[in-house]
Amino acid sequence: MADIALAWDGDLGEADIVVENGDLEIDQGLKTAVIISLFSDRLAESGDEIPDGSTDRRGWWGDMPLESADESTGTPDRIGSRLWLLDRALQTQDTLNRAERYANEALAWMVTDGVASSVTATASFPQRGWIKLQIVIVQASGSSTFSVQWQYS
Repeated sequence: MADIALAWDGDLGEADIVVENGDLEIDQGLKTAVIISLFSDRLAESGDEIPDGSTDRRGWWGDMPLESADESTGTPDRIGSRLWLLDRALQTQDTLNRAERYANEALAWMVTDGVASSVTATASFPQRGWIKLQIVIVQASGSSTFSVQWQYS
């Protein structure tokens, strides 16, 4: 699995394409897939509370038709995560639980598609206003561990 490499900047809360000696860097691992899965805004569920009080459920427009899809055939693939719903959240255990749930939900495609045998996300507060996710992905070739953090409020 090869992607154009992205580098996550937790201080800025964004990713950027990696350029090395004037060429695009290629990511042969899962780092770029993890960044895209976690930090692309997924469409909020109809019952989710939107942090800014609006009705804008964000997300990728291509996920809109999946709302009416027959889910008896399985969970439809969606792009990104609902981590953006944690903006303005209080620094509580519930917020950590939601961060873990949203991260695991966003990365579940790796198990479904056979990229990994398991994916586990663990959330913590490294400092006030920041969330850190420790992601462990188990593949046949071994485990990969990723750590990402961002300022969420």
